[in-house]
Amino acid sequence: MTTIKNLKIGDKALVTTDNWFFAPDGKSYRAVWGTIKGVFSDEATLGIKTNSKSTNWYLSIGNMDIAGCQIHYVIKCGKCNIDRVDDYSTHEGVIKEYNRPTSIFNADLEF
Repeated sequence: MTTIKNLKIGDKALVTTDNWFFAPDGKSYRAVWGTIKGVFSDEATLGIKTNSKSTNWYLSIGNMDIAGCQIHYVIKCGKCNIDRVDDYSTHEGVIKEYNRPTSIFNADLEF
């Protein structure tokens, strides 16, 4: 396959996942941003044919593959804030603003 709906091989995309995952840098993330390399079968990705209780396709993005069953949203975006982000929390009616690391993994980086 060479397209994912309106996305093409080589497009940059942001993919949110259903669960947190560990990336090659050892940190936990909830989304990944990078260059779409393709959509592949379980056999092409893992080297084995899985049963009906497993996902049978994978999205290859940057330096990682994501199981199709874990993908929540995919959006085409050429740029993404993968540095630090401003955030806030509230406790007993008091708003506390702070800056934190992003929850988006940059899959175009090599490790």
